[in-house]
Amino acid sequence: MCTAAPAPQKKAPTIDVLTADLHATNLDGSSGPDFRAVSSKHLKQLLLEPVDETAAASIPGSISSQSIEAPKAIDQAANPSVIDVAEKEGDSASAPSAPQVQGLVKYIADRVTYEGGEFVLRIGAPSPNESDAETATFTDEELSIAIANVVKASSLSDADASVLHQQTAEDGHSRSAHVLIRRIPAGAEELVELRIAVIGNVDAGKSTMLGVLTKGGLDDGRGKARVNLFRHKHEIESGRTSSVGMEIMGFDSKGRPVHNAAGPGQEPGRKMSWEEVCAKSSKVISFIDLAGHERYLKTTVFGMTGCLPDFVMLMVGANAGLIGMSKEHLGIALALSVPVVVCITKIDMTPAHVLETTLKQLTKILKSPGCRKTPVFINDMGQVVESALRLETERICPIFQISNVTGLNLDLLRSFLNILPQASAAKFQVNQPFEFQISDIFSVPFVGTVVSGVVLGGSCKVGDVSLLGPDSLGQFVTTSIRSIQRKRVNVDGATAGQSVSFALKKIRRNQVRKGMVMVARTEVAPKSYMEFDAEILCLYHSTTLSVGSCMVLHAASIRQTVRIVGIAKLDGKPTLGTGAAGGDAHGGKPVVRTGDRAKLRLQFIRYPEYVKPGMKLITREGKTKLIGVVRAVGQTGPLGGAAAAMPNAGPSNVPPAAHNTNAYPAPALGVK
Repeated sequence: MCTAAPAPQKKAPTIDVLTADLHATNLDGSSGPDFRAVSSKHLKQLLLEPVDETAAASIPGSISSQSIEAPKAIDQAANPSVIDVAEKEGDSASAPSAPQVQGLVKYIADRVTYEGGEFVLRIGAPSPNESDAETATFTDEELSIAIANVVKASSLSDADASVLHQQTAEDGHSRSAHVLIRRIPAGAEELVELRIAVIGNVDAGKSTMLGVLTKGGLDDGRGKARVNLFRHKHEIESGRTSSVGMEIMGFDSKGRPVHNAAGPGQEPGRKMSWEEVCAKSSKVISFIDLAGHERYLKTTVFGMTGCLPDFVMLMVGANAGLIGMSKEHLGIALALSVPVVVCITKIDMTPAHVLETTLKQLTKILKSPGCRKTPVFINDMGQVVESALRLETERICPIFQISNVTGLNLDLLRSFLNILPQASAAKFQVNQPFEFQISDIFSVPFVGTVVSGVVLGGSCKVGDVSLLGPDSLGQFVTTSIRSIQRKRVNVDGATAGQSVSFALKKIRRNQVRKGMVMVARTEVAPKSYMEFDAEILCLYHSTTLSVGSCMVLHAASIRQTVRIVGIAKLDGKPTLGTGAAGGDAHGGKPVVRTGDRAKLRLQFIRYPEYVKPGMKLITREGKTKLIGVVRAVGQTGPLGGAAAAMPNAGPSNVPPAAHNTNAYPAPALGVK
């Protein structure tokens, strides 16, 4: 009885504590200066300086040709003395080398390069780290001049600028605006990409909404818009998604949605090919349509962990509320620390009192200790801009109330998707060796074996030789890349953070499975492991987990059954027993209950996998049971000795041996 006493105290810190206390690989500390550090006054002077087209025309070429030296350019751009030589330091030695007519063009070109192709410029509006008192104010005339200068400077930087929103301050005198600046891509390699996973309960309207967004038409109320999204015949017959579907939506450089335009011989609702969308787009939203039925939960969890979504869109039917698998899906998104956006569908057919009940229930769940998110109901363009820019850094949850039949608020949702920034630069590191995780495999006639997934680190090009593995024996084989496609468009290379497909040479379809990786050939060969240590939080279990318990593990694109071979409670109690048959009766054997945090040694049942410290993991027995982070890999010493050392390591430190056995220090998997 005494062992169960501290359990209620541990139930309070739920999913959020895991991501806060486990100290997984820190993804927030991105290297390089922040452009938001430029003061508002410096930026105002820069915006009001006239842009000389003849003097600034030579800037974009030099910037784009030196894009790999972005950090050096960023240092200059983030320094006010370089950006704005009209300051009081204008008479310094740096003044002759940086004429003021080049300031705004260089700032925009450098920032577009650093931000990955697009950013939103705040004019007269306070930035997140700035108070209203520090914000430089703009009159109506000054704002017009600033916007005109930004549009001109953007065009000289091979980019387009579009005004998202203008508003007047409460004092009635000053004005502010948000301007979206987006690079005009030269090809599919330069497209800005976002991955958004669409989750929710059965019949919440996930596939219907994606059909409406990607095709541009409206639904007829009977599922007409979703038919083109299904991949299998039984999905069309039942109306239920059972696989991980992929759909894309494009925005051009001015922020307009890319749809099939009505014209001679053209049907407005006709589905455009991916090649047509990419040819007209500067930014592409990749929707990952996941299954809502409980029967397909394993497919949904695999899509959430293996496809690495940047954001999650939770669909809630207004007539049903947050029921069934919706709560399970929301918990998975919170466990993976993915920002959540909520869309309430079927507004047109829901009575007012039912809608009010749904909104109250949703608000209560979002504010609960497990979520701790602030709901923001989106009703106008100003809220769209602010929530999109703050979603990744603050604990907010935008809520859209839409109808796919009448089109209510769909324009606000499209604008929100257009403004959403792409993933943090710290999440995918280009300067690391090449690494690619495989999430799907195809056998294409006259091409051969094709694998698709996300590039986690580094870059590659056609013809590169890499290592593919691990196979059933834990070995890696050599292969080369025959061709590369991005959004079904042939490209010459791929960099970290992009979703791509590779055609492989001399590899048969039965040699590849989901969960394998492709890595660059380095001096130290990559290794796979049968055992690893993980720090976990038990979300819920009806009884207890002990040594010998088996669960299904999801980590990145890995999906395999694991067995618990050791438990070290983080309260300092040592592990007793060396196996499933070891230890005493219930009194001496360590167990994990609901709300417990512990360090487990897990062993794969079938074959070794490529795991690394820092990977986030989810285990399930039907529904989600444990969430955690891999701490160490490949420790095959005596369980008693290793387990006795675990409590001394503390809850936030990885034992030094874990780093020595990690032969391939690639960037961390998972999300921010």
